[in-house]
Parts: sequence; structure tokens; C-alpha cells
Amino acid sequence: MPQFRKYKIPLLWLRRHTSTRNFILISSVLVGLTAGLAAVVLKTLVHYIQQLLAYGNRLLEEPVWLVVFPLVGILLVVFLVRVMFNGQLGRGTASILHSISQKSSMVEAHKMYSHVLTSGITAGFGGSAGLESPIVVTGSAIGSNFGREYHLNYRDRTLLLACGAAAGIAAVFNAPIAGVLFAIEVLLTDISISAFIPLIISAVVGALCSRIILREELLFFADQLGVFAASHVPFYILLGILTGLMSVYYSRAAWRIEALFEPFQDQPYRRALVGGVLLGLLIMLFPPLFGEGYGAVKLLESGKPEALLQDSWLSFFGTNEWLVLGFVGMLALVKVAATTFTIAGGGNGGNFAPSMFVGAHVGFFFSRLANMLQIHKLPEGSFTVVGMAGILSGVMHAPLTAVFLIAEISGGYTLMIPLMIVSATAFAMVKYFEPFSLDTKKLAQKGELLTANKDRTVLRIMQIRHLVETDFQPVRYSATLRELVEVIAHSRRNLYPVVDEQQKLRGIILLEDVREIMFKQEKYDKVLVTELMSAPPAVVRHNDTMAEVMKKFDETGAWNLPVLQGELYLGFVSKSSIFTKYRKLLIKTTGN
Repeated sequence: MPQFRKYKIPLLWLRRHTSTRNFILISSVLVGLTAGLAAVVLKTLVHYIQQLLAYGNRLLEEPVWLVVFPLVGILLVVFLVRVMFNGQLGRGTASILHSISQKSSMVEAHKMYSHVLTSGITAGFGGSAGLESPIVVTGSAIGSNFGREYHLNYRDRTLLLACGAAAGIAAVFNAPIAGVLFAIEVLLTDISISAFIPLIISAVVGALCSRIILREELLFFADQLGVFAASHVPFYILLGILTGLMSVYYSRAAWRIEALFEPFQDQPYRRALVGGVLLGLLIMLFPPLFGEGYGAVKLLESGKPEALLQDSWLSFFGTNEWLVLGFVGMLALVKVAATTFTIAGGGNGGNFAPSMFVGAHVGFFFSRLANMLQIHKLPEGSFTVVGMAGILSGVMHAPLTAVFLIAEISGGYTLMIPLMIVSATAFAMVKYFEPFSLDTKKLAQKGELLTANKDRTVLRIMQIRHLVETDFQPVRYSATLRELVEVIAHSRRNLYPVVDEQQKLRGIILLEDVREIMFKQEKYDKVLVTELMSAPPAVVRHNDTMAEVMKKFDETGAWNLPVLQGELYLGFVSKSSIFTKYRKLLIKTTGN
């Protein structure tokens, strides 16, 4: 702690002696550097785990390790999560979106390293999931905790959170533009021009970390891709439709497979065994499913699909071109199962890399089939690369990220028009069938998903427990008019809840309803409260969303509604207090 304090003091001085804008720019450099280094650590961890296991030739000789390694990885992750993180890890970009909307962009400190450790083990041992979502969580946690440490407000803390995510994506792919666009499309629902500069700085710094330390080459090379021709446009449109439909299949299949694991929610080790064994069996049948799968994608892009069968049992049947094509198509279909088995079983990873894997196989399958049937001569490398953008756009609901990511990792923008065609077509198709992305569907169902609509965003940040007013004087259910008058005399409100001995709400009394009778003293001991009370126009539950609360206000026309937990009375929420809180949050979140 003293050592950390030594490094913190200069930044505290800067925080006090520089403008907020300049401090954010400095912070974006530090957040980008830290997130970029985290990405380097993650990729290095995966590399050395795989080197240690030496899964290459040994797995070919001993296929049983295809089952054992992924299972061991998932079990190890489940053990670490339970022992080190109390069973709470919070996977995927959905956990970050939840933190933005429900926790004022406060991300747990352990996520700055927990996702690097658990996803590295998962992928290193052969889990069929991507590293991109974990590094997004890691970078977001770094940005969030930096903002919290230096007492930044919600808006600036959210911006640094997005800077960390942008740097993480940029470092993983060496793609700074894609990192910026991912942060804007997925995390930031409302952005001003001034926010672009910190995002760009963080993304560039993160990409430089990866490029300088790891010295990685581009994932694909533009000189291996075919030249775009106008005659290919109809086929790219068809590929967009196909990848859109495959994206719908991907999302729905993932949801249904994940639902099969719900009976094991309270049995993490049994869940890990089921997921690990199923994953291992799939990998035995389809060895390219081992790990992230970028090696398989490179083989397709370079025109060597027959190499995918090298470790497969199908290699005994030779490398017939129809057999190879069928194997490629099957890989596209079963990858979603392998990824869901990995994540639902307890491993840590995301759907970013798997969606690119599926897209590459769909693109190759489509173009190779057209060439084999002599429908039209299509460049298979180009369709392989562009197909990745289609599935990525459809599954993640991030078409701009998909377009520029694939353009950056292929080392050129020669395929920009096909990328736009396929991404836009796929996105339009998916939006019709699935309004929300795979990662955000649960949040949307709970009403916790941020949108570009400022009003909805602010309402989702507001929570009912912060708005409950408890200064309404309760009246006993068995009280008389005399006791009611006494309560009214000592109250500043014109609304009185009626509760019984167990503090359960039995009704309400409005001052205007008893104004006439309360001056008739001869009735003080004859009239009971039960004769004067009425049912509230509606009740608010303590866990209602603000959208549900506002709907009840609109339907009843009331200005105050009681808040209950079960049947217990907690207080009232008023429309005026909601409006006041709304105005404050609107200023806080938008700066307007």
C-alpha cells in the first residue's frame, strides 16, 4: 500500500492542479497503457499454457487429451472462482453494461485481474471461447477503478471505463479504430465529440503495447485476398443474408444450450463436468474447435481447408473436396455448441472470436460451393474474411466494429465495400428476428439495458430504493377518528398509510377525504379508520424498475404511491421526487 501511495501522489497533485479535461487526457494514456499490458499478459499466458501442454502432435497420438485438457481447464476455473472470488465473476460485456446502468459505472476491483487469469486458463487448456470479452471486462474494470480512485463523476468514470475497453480490443487485434468503435457502439449510448479524443488515445496506446511487446503480424494479409469486382456484389448480398440467418441460429442455439445448464446452477462442479465432457467429445470429433480457432481461420483464408482434417477421424477417408466442404460447414454449425459448453460449464470467455470463426467458415463454404458448382468464380479468401464481419455484426450487433476490425486485421481496406454490404445486410436480418444482441438479451429482458435514448438511460440508472420517502405518518389499522386527527395534527403530509401490527399496508387515507368529518368531535370515538380508508390506486414493489414505476404513475394519475416489500410497508415514492432526481442525473450523465 505505501508503494502504491507513492505512485498515486503525483496524480493526486495533477487532479487538483489541472482542468478535468486535461486530467482525463492524461488518464486515458495511463488506462490505455494498463489495459494494453493486461492484454499482453493474457495472450502470453495462453501461449505458454498451450506450450506447456504441448497439445499439437501429442493430441494426435493420444486423442483422450482432447477431452481431458478442456475439462481440467473448466474445473480449474470453477475452483478459482469459488475460492478466490466467492463464486462471483461476472462474465461478458453484459456485466459491464449492467455496471454502467445499475452501479454508476463502478466495476469490482478484482475484475482488473480475475478475467485475465480465468480466461487465460480456459483458452490455454482448449476451451472453445474467445479472449476479447474478458479483456473488455478487464480494461473496463481498470478504467472504472481509476476513475473511482481519483473521485471522477459518473460521466467521466464511464468514459474511462470505455477507454479501457477500447484499449483492450485494440491490443488484442492490433486494431485501434475497431477498439474505438466497439466502445462507442456497445458501451457508450450517448457520446459527445470531446469523448473521441480520450478513446482514440487509449486505443492507440493499447495497440502500441501489443505491437511493440508481442511483435505480432497481421492476422490476414491483403495480398492473399482476391480483388473486389462489381460482378461479385450479388453474391456478397447473398452472403449477408446467409450470415444474418446464421447469426440468428448462433444466438438462439446459444440460448437454448445455456438453458440446459440451468438445473446445475447451484452445482458448479457438476455443471463443469457436464460442460467439459461435452466440449471434449465435440473436440474429439472436430479438433479445430480446440482453443480460439484463429489457426483454422488462417487455413481457410490461405486456401488450405484440407489441413483442417489433419487431426480428425475423417482424415481416414482422404481429402475429397466434398468431404472437406462438408467438414467446414459442420464446423460452422457446431462451434456455437462448443463455445456455449465452455462458458455455461463455468469457463470464462466470450463470443467475439467464435463468431469470427463461424463467419470465416460460412464465407468459405459459400464461395467454395459456388466455385465447385461453377456458378461463378469467387475469391474464397475474400469471402472467408468478409464472412467474419457478417457473423460478428449479427451476433454482437456492432456493424461498424465488424467492418473496421476486419479491414484493420487484413492489413488494408480493399474489401471495404464488400464488408459494408455484408455487415449491413446481416445486421438488418438479425435486427428483424433478434432485437438485442446475444450478450445484452438478458439485460433487455430485465429492463436494465442502456439505450441511446437519454430519458430511458437516466430512468434505468435510477433505483427505487433511493427514492423512498419515509416521513409519512402511519395510522394504526385499529385506530379511531380521534387518533387519526392526532396524527394529522403532527404531520406535514396530506396522505396517511394505514398499517397493522405487522407493518402490512391495509389502505391509505387522504386528508381531503376526511376534512369534513375531522371537525365533528362527537364522532371521534365512534368512527374507525377502517371506515375512512381506501385502497391505494397502485402499489410499487421495492424491486420495480423505474419504467414500471412511471407506468403506474401514468395509469393512475397519482402523485404519491406506496412502496411495499412483499406486503410490508416501506414508505412512499412521489412523482415530484422522481422528477428532481431525474434532472440531477441528466446533468450528471450528460453534462447538460
